[in-house]
Amino acid sequence: MIALYYSLSQFDKIVDLSSKVNHMPDVPFNTPNPATFDLLMNRRSVKAKDMEGPGPDRATLEKILRAGMRVPDHGKLAPWRFVVLEGEDRGKLGDAICDALIKEQETSEKIAEKMKGYSTQGSVLVVAIFSPREHPAIPHWEQQLSTGAACQNMLIAATALGHAAQWLTGWGSYSPSVRAALQMAEAERIAGFLFFGDKPEKQPTERPRPELENHVTWGWPGL
Repeated sequence: MIALYYSLSQFDKIVDLSSKVNHMPDVPFNTPNPATFDLLMNRRSVKAKDMEGPGPDRATLEKILRAGMRVPDHGKLAPWRFVVLEGEDRGKLGDAICDALIKEQETSEKIAEKMKGYSTQGSVLVVAIFSPREHPAIPHWEQQLSTGAACQNMLIAATALGHAAQWLTGWGSYSPSVRAALQMAEAERIAGFLFFGDKPEKQPTERPRPELENHVTWGWPGL
C-alpha cells in the first residue's frame, strides 16, 4: 500500500493512494507540451519564510503528491513515503527539532527555542522520507535517486498549480531524535522538508546558474 500520513502524532490518519496513483487525464502518454519546458526553465524556489497562506488545499496537495509518485523507480519499489503536516502538526516538528538540539548538541534552551519556528514557515510541510526496500539487484543508491526525483516532481507540480515551494534539509533532517519522533524505521532517512504555500507579492530573483560547457562532455571522454 502506498500511504500518506496526514499528521505527526496520529498515524491512523492514512490515505491509501495505491488505487489512484496511475490516475491520469484522458490524453496519450508523452504528449508534447512546450509549456512544460518553459516552466522548468523559469521555476524558482520561494523562501519558506516569505510564503503566504493559506497555501494548497487538500485536493491540490493530493495532486502534488501523486505527481511526486510518478517518477523513475527501478523495480517499482516505491522507496519513499511522505508525512504531511498542516496546522498545529507543523509545530510538533519544531518541538522535536528543539528537543533534539538540546539532547544531541547540548544546545541551550534559549537557542534551541529559536528553531521551533522552522517548521511553521510555510502553510504546509511535507516530510519526504527515503524508505528503502531490500532487493538483490537494486541498490539503495538507485532508490535514493528515485526519492530525489519525487521531491523535484512535487516542486514542479506545486509551481504548475500556482503555489510556492521550497525543498530544505538542515540539521534536523539528519537527527536520530527527529527521526524517532517521526516514528521512522531504522533504515529510513529524511530526504527533505518540502514547504508549500502561496506566492508572496515580491517575486523571487534569479540566482547564478552553472554554465552548460562546464558540466557537459560531448563524445567519449579523452578523445
